[in-house]
Amino acid sequence: MPNNKKSNPAKRKEKAKAFKSPDDLLKIFFEYKDFTKKNPILKPDYVGRMAKLVYRKLERPLTMVGFKVYCSERNVIKDLKDYFANTGGAYNDFVDACQWIKTEIRADQIEGGMMGIYNPSITQRLNNLSEKVQTVDKVQPLFIIKK
Repeated sequence: MPNNKKSNPAKRKEKAKAFKSPDDLLKIFFEYKDFTKKNPILKPDYVGRMAKLVYRKLERPLTMVGFKVYCSERNVIKDLKDYFANTGGAYNDFVDACQWIKTEIRADQIEGGMMGIYNPSITQRLNNLSEKVQTVDKVQPLFIIKK
């Protein structure tokens, strides 16, 4: 007899939520934002005729991936996808908070790209802002010969 490990949804226990309320989720996000902005990326650079090694501080952008890593490294939660996808409607209370977090991250990326703090090309692609160019496949003759 095959061992069928699929559990009956009625018997399945409700997964314990890492965040008791949307405020708890936002609190962790604000901690991530504060940590990110206070810990710039150090980029090695060589300056002057003697090529002296210096480290330039570059502002670290807010990203969804960075937020997930932050939560995971602090053992808050391993994955946030259920909250942001509202899996099974179990996270209805968190929809507004998740939308606000996405908007805050997007605003940071777009504004940073526009100001040249972050690479504008990458921020455009991440936020689906790249310019669309339409090409026409029809060949247009250079000269029209009338008979």
